[in-house]
Amino acid sequence: MEMASRVEIDEDSDNNKGSMWDLDQKLDQPMDEEAGRLRNMYREKKSSALLLLRLAFQSLGVVYGDLGTSPLYVFYNTFPGTIEDPEDVVGALSLIIYSLTLIPLLKYVFVVCRANDNGQGGTFALYSLLCRHAKIKTIPNQHRTDEELTTYSRSTFHEQSFAAKTKRWLERHVSRKNALLILVLVGTCMVIGDGILTPAISVLSAAGGIKVDHPNMSNDVVVVVAVVILVGLFSMQHYGTDRVSWLFAPIVLLWFLVIGGIGIFNIWKYDSSVLKAFSPVYIFRYFKRGGKEGWTSLGGIMLSITGTEALFADLAHFPVSAVQLAFTVVVFPCLLLAYSGQAAYLMTHRDHVVDAFYRSIPDSIYWPVFVIATAAAIVASQATISATFSIIKQALAHGCFPRVKVVHTSKKFLGQIYVPDINWILMVLCIAVTAGFKNQSQIGNAYGTAVVIVMLVTTLIMTLIMILVWRCHWILVLLFTGLSLVVECTYFSAVLFKVDQGGWVPLVIAAAFLLIMYVWHYGTVKRYEFEMHSKVSMAWILGLGPSLGLVRVPGIGLVYTELASGVPHIFSHFITNLPAIHSVVVFVCVKYLPVYTVPEEERFLVKRIGPKSFHMFRCVARYGYKDLHKKDDDFEKKLFDSLFLFVRLESMMEGFSDSDEYSLYGQQTERSGDGLLNNNNGNTISFNIDTTISSVDSIVPVRSPMHANLTVRSSGQVSSQTETDELEFLNSCRDAGVVHILGNTVVRARRDARFYKKIAIDYVYAFLRKICRENSVIFNVPHECLLNVGQIFYV
Repeated sequence: MEMASRVEIDEDSDNNKGSMWDLDQKLDQPMDEEAGRLRNMYREKKSSALLLLRLAFQSLGVVYGDLGTSPLYVFYNTFPGTIEDPEDVVGALSLIIYSLTLIPLLKYVFVVCRANDNGQGGTFALYSLLCRHAKIKTIPNQHRTDEELTTYSRSTFHEQSFAAKTKRWLERHVSRKNALLILVLVGTCMVIGDGILTPAISVLSAAGGIKVDHPNMSNDVVVVVAVVILVGLFSMQHYGTDRVSWLFAPIVLLWFLVIGGIGIFNIWKYDSSVLKAFSPVYIFRYFKRGGKEGWTSLGGIMLSITGTEALFADLAHFPVSAVQLAFTVVVFPCLLLAYSGQAAYLMTHRDHVVDAFYRSIPDSIYWPVFVIATAAAIVASQATISATFSIIKQALAHGCFPRVKVVHTSKKFLGQIYVPDINWILMVLCIAVTAGFKNQSQIGNAYGTAVVIVMLVTTLIMTLIMILVWRCHWILVLLFTGLSLVVECTYFSAVLFKVDQGGWVPLVIAAAFLLIMYVWHYGTVKRYEFEMHSKVSMAWILGLGPSLGLVRVPGIGLVYTELASGVPHIFSHFITNLPAIHSVVVFVCVKYLPVYTVPEEERFLVKRIGPKSFHMFRCVARYGYKDLHKKDDDFEKKLFDSLFLFVRLESMMEGFSDSDEYSLYGQQTERSGDGLLNNNNGNTISFNIDTTISSVDSIVPVRSPMHANLTVRSSGQVSSQTETDELEFLNSCRDAGVVHILGNTVVRARRDARFYKKIAIDYVYAFLRKICRENSVIFNVPHECLLNVGQIFYV
C-alpha cells in the first residue's frame, strides 16, 4: 500500500448560501462604501508596488554584485598593452554596449530567467525541469506517485507535436541521456570555476587601487592585501550571510550610483563624443582596423558580461519581475554610464589604460570610492560563493557529487547554506590563482573562458526548455538559439586564442571536477542497477514464513536502502549471516526528486511488504534538491507517525473490498479510495490512497484468507480489532528500541571489465567513497543504535 497525503481545509458550505442576497446588498450599497472599496483596492496595488520595489532593491545585493564590479577590470583586459588609436576606444565601448544589451538584458533577464524552476535558477534547476517533462534521468528510481506531488509541475503535449517527437528522441537512447547529463555537469563545473576566479579577480582589482595612489609600491603588497581579504572572506562563510545580507543591497546600490555619477562627470569633463559608440557602425570599423588583435580583444570585452551566469544561479528568493526591474532601472543604465565615462577618460589619457577605473575617479572622492569598490568586490565574491554552494547541493541531490556536509546558516531562508569542504577547497584554489598569476590580465583570460562555456551550455539547455516546457514554435526556438550561438561562439573563438595565457586554468579545474562528478555518478548508477537486479524475490521471503526462519527479537529495525521498490539484497545477506531479526522491519529509502522541494505533508510514502504477520514495511522519504536531510529529531517520529497512520487507513479500506486477489508474479493489482481524518485543529485531512501491495516483481495479498468470507460489517469489526492489536504491537516494539541497519557496500569492477572501468571504479570511485562522509553521518544515526552490514558488489 502506498500513501501520499496533503492537507486541505474544508470551507464552510454555508458561505455559498444567500449569494443572491449578497448581490442585492452590493447593488444597494451607498456611494461612500463603493469609494471605500476603491480606496482599499488602490492601497493593495500600492502595497504590491512597494513590495516589488523593495524586492528589486534587495536583489541588487544578491544578484548583481558580480556583474556590477566588471568596470574594475574590463578596459585593462581589452587593451593589455597601449591604445594606439582613440577610435579603438569607441569601438570597444560600442562592443560593450551591445554585449550588455544582447546577453544580460535580452537573453538572461527577459528570457532565461523565465525558465526558473519555481524560482530556482542554475543549470541543475533547468535539468530538473527537463527531467519532469521527459524520462531522461539516468538513475531509474522514478515512481508514478512522485508525479502526484503538488510541486511536481509539468505540462502535457500532443503525441504528434514537435515537443513529443523531441521527447521520444531524447528517451530512445541512453547515450543521449548521458550526453545531456555531461553537458549539465560541464556547465556546473564552470560555475564552480567562477566561484574560484570571481573572488580572485574582483578583490585583486579592488585592492589594486592602493598602488594607483602609491605608484612606487610593489605589486606583491597588493597581492598580499588581496590574499588577506580572501582568507577573511572564506573564513567568515560558516556564519552565513543572514546577519550581514541587509548591508549587501545598500552597498551595491551605492556602488552603481557612484560609478554612474563618475561616468556622467567624465563624459562631461573629457569627451562627450564617445556617445557615438551607440552606433553599431563603430564595431565594424573596430574589427576592420584591428584585424586579429581586435578579434582576440573580445576576450577582454566579454568580461563586461561576467556575472550574468551568477545572475541566473542566484535567482532564488526574488520574483523575476523584481530582477527585471532592478536591471532595467538601475544596473543597465549605470553600467553604460560607467563604461562610457571610462572611455571618455581614455580618449585623452590613453597611457592610463592599466588602471583606467581608479585614474578616472576625481581626486576629492578617491578613497571613499576605493572603500566602496572593495566592499562591492567582497559582496560580488560572496554572491558567487553562495551560488557555488547552492549548485553543489543540487548536484549532491541528483547523485552527481560525493556526500559532503551541508549546513543551513539561516532559519528563515532554506537556500542559505554552507558546505565546509567545498569552502576550503575554493579558498585554497582562489589564493593559488591570485598569488600565482599576480595580475588581472591572466586571471581575466581564465575568467572569460569559464563564463563563455557556461553561457553556451545554458543556450543549449534553453533550447530543450523552449521545446519541451514552453512548447514554443520551432521558428522562435531557432531564432533564439541561432542568435545566442552566433554571439557566444564569436566570444568563444576569441577566448581560444588566450588558452595559453591563463585560459587553461578553468579548463583544468573543470576537468578535475567533471571527472569527480561523472565517476561518482557512474558508480552510483552501477550500484543502483546491481541492487535492482539482485533484489530478493517475494517467493523466497514468503517461503521463510512469518518468523523469516529466525528469532524475532523485540524492537524495530530500520534498514536503509536506495531502492524505492522491492526487498534489497542487503536484507538476505543480513538474515543469512545473523540468527535474529527485529519483530518489525522497515525499509527506509531517502530519495531525492527533480523538484525544488517536497512539502512536509507529502514527504513519506508507506507500503506493506508481505502479509501482516510478517510485520515488514517500506517507507520512502522524498526530498527536493533544495531540501536538506538535516539533523532532525522529528524525522524518526514523523516516520513512525506515517507508519501508524498507514495501518489505520489500511484497516479502514479493507471494508470496501468484497473479494481478494492473490498473485505473486502477475500484473499489478490496484484498488484505490479516499479516506478522511480530522486532526486536532478540526481541519479535514484528505488522503489519496493507492492500496497496491506490490513491488516491481511481486504482489502480495491485501488481507489474510481468514477474512475472505466475512461480511462487510463483520470485516469492519475484525479490522478494527486487528488494527488496535497491530498498533499496540508496533508501539511496544518501538519502546523496546530502534536499530538503524546500514549497508557498508564495497563496489568492485569485474575481472573481465575494461581497464578504464577498473580505473574508474576500483581507484577513483573507491577513493571518493573513502574520503566522503559516511551514510550514518548523513542520516545522523547515533552510534549506539547503528549496525553496519558489509558486502561487495561486482559491477
